[in-house]
Amino acid sequence: MTITRGAVYHRPKSSDAYARDESTIHVRIRTARDDVERCTLLWGDKYAWAETATLTPMTRVGHDERHDYWQVAVEPPYRRLCYAVRIEDAEERLWLTEYGLEDGSTEGPSRGDHETVHFFEYPFLNPVDVNRPPEWANDAVFYQIFPERFANANADLDPEGVEEWGEPPTRDNFFGGDLQGITENLEYIDDLGITALYLTPVFESTSNHKYNTTDYYRIDPQFGDEDDLQELVEEAHDRGIRVMLDAVFNHAGRQFEPFQDVVEHGEDSEYADWFHVHEFPIEFEPRPTYDAFAFEPYMPKLNTEHPEVKAYFIDVATHWIEVADIDGWRLDVANEVDHQFWRELRQAVKELKPDAYILGEIWHDSRAWLRGDQFDSVMNYPFSYATYDFLATDDIDAETFAEKQTKFQFRYPEQVTEVLFNLLSSHDTPRMRHRCDGDEDRLRLAFLLQLTSPGTPCVYYGDEIGMTGGHDPDCRRTMVWDEAEQNRKLRAYVADLISLRHEEPALRRGYRRFRYDLCDGDGVVYQRTLEDGSVAAEATDETETLTVAINRGEDTLRVPFPGSDTECLFAGGDVTRDDGTWTVGEMSGAVWRHLE
Repeated sequence: MTITRGAVYHRPKSSDAYARDESTIHVRIRTARDDVERCTLLWGDKYAWAETATLTPMTRVGHDERHDYWQVAVEPPYRRLCYAVRIEDAEERLWLTEYGLEDGSTEGPSRGDHETVHFFEYPFLNPVDVNRPPEWANDAVFYQIFPERFANANADLDPEGVEEWGEPPTRDNFFGGDLQGITENLEYIDDLGITALYLTPVFESTSNHKYNTTDYYRIDPQFGDEDDLQELVEEAHDRGIRVMLDAVFNHAGRQFEPFQDVVEHGEDSEYADWFHVHEFPIEFEPRPTYDAFAFEPYMPKLNTEHPEVKAYFIDVATHWIEVADIDGWRLDVANEVDHQFWRELRQAVKELKPDAYILGEIWHDSRAWLRGDQFDSVMNYPFSYATYDFLATDDIDAETFAEKQTKFQFRYPEQVTEVLFNLLSSHDTPRMRHRCDGDEDRLRLAFLLQLTSPGTPCVYYGDEIGMTGGHDPDCRRTMVWDEAEQNRKLRAYVADLISLRHEEPALRRGYRRFRYDLCDGDGVVYQRTLEDGSVAAEATDETETLTVAINRGEDTLRVPFPGSDTECLFAGGDVTRDDGTWTVGEMSGAVWRHLE
């Protein structure tokens, strides 16, 4: 059989060829599954080809349902990379260059009148172009808080008609949660092992969710004031906990003063171009005569291409870093805002606080935003939905789950994958326990998966004590503070997993490879490895491999470790050992360290 040419794919200067750091370039290629025996990178410096040309084998690092994925890391001596890929099976050899595929019977592709003509290029590794998410994000475990529902510490701030804590949430009711309530419960958060907070919007707004902002420079009086935010951030920082706020720059609230001016003065308003108005006068029904988030009349969309709008909101982003020393922004509806606005916002934020974490709310493939010029990360809902399909509904088997995760892993450079925002629940989704129909065993396996996978995990407030809730607004119930009503065993389980993640560099920075031979039916097995010579291994002075196994089924999952002794670091459920093989029982999971 010949090599399947239509399946061979590589795109230079993308997630297929990117700078991992200031000296290393990763090159990736995709081929048809089980179609190719070897891929080899021919590379060197185009101006010093004779002395630098090198052949380096590529590693098959994973597959999905249709493709194999290959990768290699190289360090071009002069920061210029010129390369081609040799692809081989038992009967055929091909060369892949930017001109396509050609016969591989020679030692290199045909070169015409120049020895590297047709080759792919990474023209120069400019340090400023390296995608560098903040270092602390690799190590963080986030805790998402919906401030109105977390804790009510100051009844004097309660809005009119506040309801009794614990009553069912609706789209419009209030319970009086405030910033002081978060500050007073930092010990609880710290004790869980959390190292970063994500707060949904805290600025003045007429709603309980605060995504329709009235004043971006004022803390909502229901939550407190600027001093309360400063106190929260200071006390969190004293505990080693970072604080990220929610920025709603796609749209404002209907009561936002510039929009009210447009409502009143129409096209004569000095703010008329701050919004996308189709016709005057402004009409709200049946559909607004202006662009709005999801056609909601109370959320008019902002024109972020307008110079005044751009300057206003970039100033908002830097203002709260200067005033309160926050550590990052989560950007609401980030995919509907123009790219240039995000580029300029990133530049301003990073100049002020280089290690600020910029997180976009995007629910789909986000490569266009993760090139190093806009966001550090996105909310990783593809991870969430694959987890739901495998652990909550059994819609996919273990092999399909592993293949989906591999495909997602190759969407982005490794340094981006390491900080993707992995969540099981949020204020926008049913809680994980609800998705699992209340099955605590499945919820535990989901936590095990989340806290041992590549990316930055985020626990939604109350999930750790077994809170449940369906679609919004039910997922926004008030936090349960009565320990008699909390699932303390589940909380201890989550705390143990968080502690393990903090203790093991491989769980935070290790490359993930699935044990496809063991991913069958109900059992998923994967390894997290800090590889010798990798940036992560050098940073931690450790090189190690951990294996994670998750069994959702009734049959025992057997995990052999031929030629390697092991230490069980975490066992959730029925986990036993028989010589060189570990068995993982029904609805159980484990983490092992490979010993020399």
